[in-house]
Amino acid sequence: MRLTKLLAALEEQPERWQGVPAGGEREQIEVSQLAYDSRKVTPGTLFIAVPGTHTDGRKYLANAAQRGAVAALGPALDDLVPSDTQLPLPYIPVRNVLAALADLASAFYGYPAQQLCTIGVTGTDGKTTTCNLIHTILSEAGMHAGLMTTANFKIHSEEWENTTRQSTLEALEVQQLLRRMLDKGVTYAVIEATSHGLELQRVRGCAFDVGVVTNITHEHLDFHKTLENYRRAKARLFEMLDPQRDKGLGIRPAAILNRDDASYEVLKPYCRVPILDYGIDSPAAVRAVDLQMDAQRTRFRAILPNAEVAIETQLVGRFNVSNCLAAIATAYSQGVAPEMIARGLARVAGVTGRMERIDEGQPFSVIVDYAHTPDSLTKVLAILRPLTAGNLLVVFGSAGERDVQKRPIMGEIAAQMADFCVITDEDPREEDRVQILREIARGCEAAGKREGRDFLCIADRTQAIAAAFARARAGDTILLAGKGHEQSIIIGGEKIPWDDRRVAREQLRLLLDYR
Repeated sequence: MRLTKLLAALEEQPERWQGVPAGGEREQIEVSQLAYDSRKVTPGTLFIAVPGTHTDGRKYLANAAQRGAVAALGPALDDLVPSDTQLPLPYIPVRNVLAALADLASAFYGYPAQQLCTIGVTGTDGKTTTCNLIHTILSEAGMHAGLMTTANFKIHSEEWENTTRQSTLEALEVQQLLRRMLDKGVTYAVIEATSHGLELQRVRGCAFDVGVVTNITHEHLDFHKTLENYRRAKARLFEMLDPQRDKGLGIRPAAILNRDDASYEVLKPYCRVPILDYGIDSPAAVRAVDLQMDAQRTRFRAILPNAEVAIETQLVGRFNVSNCLAAIATAYSQGVAPEMIARGLARVAGVTGRMERIDEGQPFSVIVDYAHTPDSLTKVLAILRPLTAGNLLVVFGSAGERDVQKRPIMGEIAAQMADFCVITDEDPREEDRVQILREIARGCEAAGKREGRDFLCIADRTQAIAAAFARARAGDTILLAGKGHEQSIIIGGEKIPWDDRRVAREQLRLLLDYR
């Protein structure tokens, strides 16, 4: 694509180019791909110099030029480059580089979201599960669906794990994947839209038709600073729903809100499309009654605006009833028949790293779950407590360089709801890993627990898991929380291969061999 044509997609047109030859030479520049990582630049690339937390793309202009970039776009250079003559390639300054990246990616891949029904799912907890439920229901109903979440990607029946450690991909990868979906005949794209993804423009250009929220609780205050800012970021999804947008696909725009959650009143003013609410405890258009829950399955009746249907799912726990209702309301808003909704939910055996059982023949239960917020940890422990004949143990931590306020809160929750805790690494990153554990431990101590008797602090996660297994007796349950599906652990600046499920199996086999 001609660079000048690509730049025409920008909402705010650049006022000038720097380091560019005079005359019509810039009109001839052809772009073969986009990249924001200079290591991925190939000849013909437009390099997007994105400023980040740990580095700045403007420092890599020479590297990008060496690799064959034909031009670069990014924030004003200021003092980084003293004069245009020292620029290694044409440079286009813009005020909002993240918005520009999204606009360029949308244009480069032919605006795929304009040819798909796009469903965005946001919230603090339950997003990945809800996305997978929606995808399965749509597929069961014969609709061609694609999916992108924290844990996995799907295009029709093809599925692969998300190993990027990004819940919402950068705008370039989002648009690239939407294009791939469209080329493979997908008509419905289900996208996990995190607060970071919304705030940092990663889902800009997704032209959402349906917005879904699970809940909004304490999380990511390291980034958003206040709960109000965090809620405001979530609200951007619903601002993106345009009642006037017509893709010619027979889509019914809708905002799917949780009537049981405080987010309902927060998000309602931002909705310009019809609201379809759901709930268990509150009067809602889609609600669950006659709940029957045990360790293997959940049953309830879903009451819809003009029908009702019996639901049975292998997902357990009250919070999964809420996730199911969000998926039911989403599918119903697009005209999926109630019986197809029930069939789809019955098909879901589980979501990787979410309440996933690890069984190597041990006499106690081991559960791996992604719970990494106060609310999600509370909910998972509340489910496991009545299902546990013996003691309930939990191995957990809290991420470095992330929300520090939640650390003692999670420690107190674990101390109050579990019989024994092992506090360990989650992703310490560049923070002092021992200091993180001490901050969590303060919450345990505030609940009256004593280190050595009621909890341990073991930074090494393998050793922490082994210590919990060594204490376990028949009938106990051990929850490994915080990592779930993730395939790495970040210590210092290094991303080390890691999988709670693999490590759990290895440690169980060692334990059983020893015993």
